[in-house]
Amino acid sequence: MKKLIVTAFAAALVAGLTACGGDAGETLRVGTLSDSRPNAYQENGEFTGFDNALLKDIAAKEGLKLEFVATDFSALLGSVANGRFDIGSSAIAQTDERKKTVAFSDPYNYQSLGIEAKASAGISDENSLTGKRIGVVQGTVSDTWLAANAPKAQVVRFPNDAAALSALKSSAIDGAVFDQVSAEDYATKNPELKVTKAITTSIPHGYAVRKGNTELLGKLNDGIKKAVADGTWAKVHQQFEPSIPVPADFKTK
Repeated sequence: MKKLIVTAFAAALVAGLTACGGDAGETLRVGTLSDSRPNAYQENGEFTGFDNALLKDIAAKEGLKLEFVATDFSALLGSVANGRFDIGSSAIAQTDERKKTVAFSDPYNYQSLGIEAKASAGISDENSLTGKRIGVVQGTVSDTWLAANAPKAQVVRFPNDAAALSALKSSAIDGAVFDQVSAEDYATKNPELKVTKAITTSIPHGYAVRKGNTELLGKLNDGIKKAVADGTWAKVHQQFEPSIPVPADFKTK
């Protein structure tokens, strides 16, 4: 009986520490992507990109230790909700549907999309997507945007950007919808591709955490405010997204 009580106490203690998130000495697992430039990617063995570089600065400001782990976007929010990851970092748009699964930090950027295709595909905007095979990463805002704005397109869903880009380059699909900054990066590296239309939205990006983890959420929000105030946000933005205008919310006052 005593053994059962001790075991139960230990389990409760571990659960309590996990629920707090960000306790001194605890390493937080960050679920992110390895191939979504310039937001979240891996280079020379290091996870970087706008979202991850900003998160590293926030962690330094708030005394948090991070361990980055690559995953597919389609599995990311579920893995945050079930505790596999403490934080989701991947230009995650804060939609009402996603808020049912996880909690989000304060905004640190806004969602913009880009339609991308080869010149020979005859794609210029959403009205030209009818009957075309258009790639999206499953579960992203690109996925929902395409369904809402080009319902007669033939949607082809992929687990990640790399798979969609490969299909686009090989003409297995006619076009694709990516995050705008990613689409522009792919066009720069692949001259046969062109961003035919940019779509700006008012949907904010946020870091995802498990519902109820208010302590970690508070630290992320505090770190975001500090990063904007001291100019770090602007420096990271200039490094990774120099062609994208800085939203008024994030300009240093």
